[in-house]
Amino acid sequence: MGMPLYEHHLFICTNERDESASRPSCLPLGSKKLKSAFKDALKDAGLKGRVRANEAGCLDQCEHGPMVVVYPEAVWYGHVQPSDAEEIVREHLGKGRPVERLRLAESCVNNDHCSHRNGAKAK
Repeated sequence: MGMPLYEHHLFICTNERDESASRPSCLPLGSKKLKSAFKDALKDAGLKGRVRANEAGCLDQCEHGPMVVVYPEAVWYGHVQPSDAEEIVREHLGKGRPVERLRLAESCVNNDHCSHRNGAKAK
């Protein structure tokens, strides 16, 4: 038997837009460091091989960056900092308890009219 399938996938937005773009992007907000922090936290928690941390393109939640999405639960986290990685790994991936303080309001996910966009139009 091979390794079991991954239990969770973490998608960390590393999209980068030109500085002149009308919307922000996650990479300049530090998402490369975030990916490293998640990889370290997963290794320390003994979850390497059970949880996969992937870089993602734009998740269309740019005003809330850096963005992280956890599947299969489809939990969206916003403004995630490297210092938050350990808590997300321990609580959510280890104990099945999403970290509510970082969770993006469902009214913002997949919604062009989210209040954080200040009336920004869809791209």
